[in-house]
Amino acid sequence: MSTRIVMIADTHLPRRAKALPRSVWQAIDDADLVLHAGDWVDEATLDDVQSRSKQFVGVYGNNDGDGLRSRLPEIARLEVEGLRFAMIHETGAATGREARMADMFGDTDVLVFGHSHIPWDTTAATGLRLLNPGSPTDRRRQPHCTYLTAVADSGELRDVELHIVDRDPS
Repeated sequence: MSTRIVMIADTHLPRRAKALPRSVWQAIDDADLVLHAGDWVDEATLDDVQSRSKQFVGVYGNNDGDGLRSRLPEIARLEVEGLRFAMIHETGAATGREARMADMFGDTDVLVFGHSHIPWDTTAATGLRLLNPGSPTDRRRQPHCTYLTAVADSGELRDVELHIVDRDPS
């Protein structure tokens, strides 16, 4: 069996956009598991994502207030199809990230993180895969808003794909 995963982060609603784009909602509806790496900003987005997800795991980010922090952990861990996942919002500076995170998450196969709004897909020397989906609503200095999808299957993460988000017309 395999599990279709959607990874999003840094939605910043309603500050950076009024709503999640339709393409992101479609990906959530199609996924078996939704991972959100923090910076929701409002609880309504958490409620909506949770209610539409078949399975959901999220963490809070540095822009999330007490309400979100009371509902979400700083770090989440889960096993999916034989893969050990961890998720955290912030990992610090890009320089040395792989080594720092490999030390911090030595018992993990895949680390999903956010904060920078910069898509990231690297593998540490230890084999830890680091994934940042970017942001589907706030591209900052990036050319596009983005999110990630992947498939977990028999202890492997495959078909990792960065999706460019077309912002819905206002």
